[in-house]
Amino acid sequence: MTKTLSLTERQHQALRDMLFPGDGLESAAILICRYVGPQSERLIVADIINVPDNSCLVRKVDYISWPGASVEEAIDKAEDHGDAIILIHSHPGGWLNFSETDDESDRAAMPGLFAAIEGNAFHHGSAIMTPDGAMRARLYDRAGEASKILHVWRVGQNIVDLAAKNSEPVMPFGSGMAESFARQAACIIGISGTGSIVAELLARKGVGHLILIDFDRVEQKNLNRIVNSTVSDANGKRLKTEMMAEAIASYAPRTKVTVVNCSIEDREAVIAASAAEVLFCCVDSMAGRSIAELIAQCCIIPLIDMGVTIPTRLDADGHIRIADVCGRIDYVRPDGPNLTDRGVVTADGLRREYLIANAPEVAKREIEAGYIKGVHEEAPSVMALNMRVASEAVLEWLERQFPYRLDGSDGFSRTLFSHAAGEVEFSSDSDFKQAPTNDVGRGLIEPLLGLPALAKQRRKDAA
Repeated sequence: MTKTLSLTERQHQALRDMLFPGDGLESAAILICRYVGPQSERLIVADIINVPDNSCLVRKVDYISWPGASVEEAIDKAEDHGDAIILIHSHPGGWLNFSETDDESDRAAMPGLFAAIEGNAFHHGSAIMTPDGAMRARLYDRAGEASKILHVWRVGQNIVDLAAKNSEPVMPFGSGMAESFARQAACIIGISGTGSIVAELLARKGVGHLILIDFDRVEQKNLNRIVNSTVSDANGKRLKTEMMAEAIASYAPRTKVTVVNCSIEDREAVIAASAAEVLFCCVDSMAGRSIAELIAQCCIIPLIDMGVTIPTRLDADGHIRIADVCGRIDYVRPDGPNLTDRGVVTADGLRREYLIANAPEVAKREIEAGYIKGVHEEAPSVMALNMRVASEAVLEWLERQFPYRLDGSDGFSRTLFSHAAGEVEFSSDSDFKQAPTNDVGRGLIEPLLGLPALAKQRRKDAA
């Protein structure tokens, strides 16, 4: 069942400008929405069609007529990919509920939408917006039965549920926050040093659905930094996701856990991740981070990426010393500066990873590998550092949904800390030069993420 609708902060502002021209009368627009998630759990806004006020035969403070030309335009745009059409209009008086007039209008409009689109869309719907930007939305099936969309997420500097905008504010760290998290899904990419800690924290926060993605297995060398892992897990070469899922079941039995035992670079993992309301990227590869940022853009999901590093130096006697102990947390809006814009993912870095995987001898000559830079450690003792970064990352999600920062979140797109120097630095989106992107709201249309390597495989015809 589709339970959420997500749009970016910029899409929301554009929609609000269309629906409230300032004359106090109802205005209208049409949302072209895509289904994401393996079971179409989420809807995302792919496009917005403005319905010109002068094309509506009737506009009143409590009624608007829909022009056929705008609806036809929406049908033309939606049918190629089986998208859902949501007819949205304003309630200038501020009433955040559907009226009997709205119900009657939907009964007349919805059958035509289902008849016109022969694609895969199995729901169309309607929505309303009040002057403060709050929204309510509902979906209809072919039989005309309506179901409420539980959350309408506006993803920007903060993550706001527009469907609950007029409700009593939720106190951070309280029972209300736990109840909200129980209805949400989070995806953790990489269940190792930081990822296992993030999964542990989210499970104990009561997040209702955790999607764990990792292809790797538990080994003796990483027992000192993967929470809940045991010698038995290492001896049995147990999958990290399954080890973590079993642990979560022992202390958070109400949390649904989906395990995806493959790389985030695989098609199955991309589709699974698209069901989440937030992505936590806990991998140390640029290729994995590159896929994560594309999922965030295409599927309108906030991304929290993290990393730790321990650079080294040589002292006057030629001995290796620790130069610093650092951590980084990036909060990435789907339509904001991504990890490539921020220099976390680079062309040179992707090339080095490709050489390591495909031409190790060449790579050996070009780079010096190691968890601690300049030193090769099979089992680095970095769990305390990982815990700090993971905790900061989870707190970043909490703060974006239930704000408690004294000066707001605008200046906290990146957090960098140096434990050695006792310093913390923050950056805002404006500190990064953003490249243009056309992928926001693309969804899961083929090829996935616009990458041919992720295209759906077709069976060759039998000879």
